[in-house]
Amino acid sequence: MVLWKGVEPEPYPELGAIGWLRLGLRLVIYAIITFELVLLWALAKLLERLTGGDRMSGAVVRFWARVGHSIAGLRLEIQGEEMAHGGAIVANHTSWTDIFVLHSAAHIHFVSKAEVAGWPVIGWLARITGTLFIERKPLEAKKQQAQLAERIAGGDKLCVFPEATSSDGLRVLPFKSTLFGVFHTEALKDLVWVQPVTVAYFPPKGKDKRFYGWWGDMDFGGHAKVILGLSMGGRVRVIFHDPLKAADFASRKDLAKAADEIVRNGLRTALGGCYEESA
Repeated sequence: MVLWKGVEPEPYPELGAIGWLRLGLRLVIYAIITFELVLLWALAKLLERLTGGDRMSGAVVRFWARVGHSIAGLRLEIQGEEMAHGGAIVANHTSWTDIFVLHSAAHIHFVSKAEVAGWPVIGWLARITGTLFIERKPLEAKKQQAQLAERIAGGDKLCVFPEATSSDGLRVLPFKSTLFGVFHTEALKDLVWVQPVTVAYFPPKGKDKRFYGWWGDMDFGGHAKVILGLSMGGRVRVIFHDPLKAADFASRKDLAKAADEIVRNGLRTALGGCYEESA
């Protein structure tokens, strides 16, 4: 179960009686709140069809996300300002909890691979929170660029994880420039601003420094069980950096490199001596 040289996840810790009790209570509480919020979200969407916009349903999603990271034992800290206009947010990716954290910190819509739409529960949640699903097929490229342009022109902020995988939270993996290609086309580059965002996790006292990291072949169920059962007093800091205008860069590779360096330096500064360079 190794993703980087010298980095191997530890076995999941035992929950103990209190951990199992906390896990059960959190699941019940979150299930009840989610059911109620889905009804409220449906009502908000109905009203939005009459009035336009998506602020009402977006507010419901943000509240749901805030409950989510609280249930996961995380206190959110925000540094910097979310850009006011539409565009793209690019962030490092540590865990499934990033979904709650970033939805709480910003009014965003995720961009995800199309297969996620078919995943049980997660796919359904992704659809109702406005995720834009992308087919990795050349024939779909123009259609998807048009969808992205329409969403951005309408003021949406689309969030992507350019590492294309999650990490142990102590490093930033190299950003894949291909994911920036759609933001650097002739049709979009004059329209798109890209805001780098650093997400830094700080584990509860006494826990491993990689406590929130979800990587390699870690299974979702096992990792979620540990977080929901043992996470108490953890923190996560979302750092909004100054946005970059796509047209100011000669190529998608230059844009990706600049965003990578900003996010990487942000995590290095936030973690201090705990930060580790990618192998």
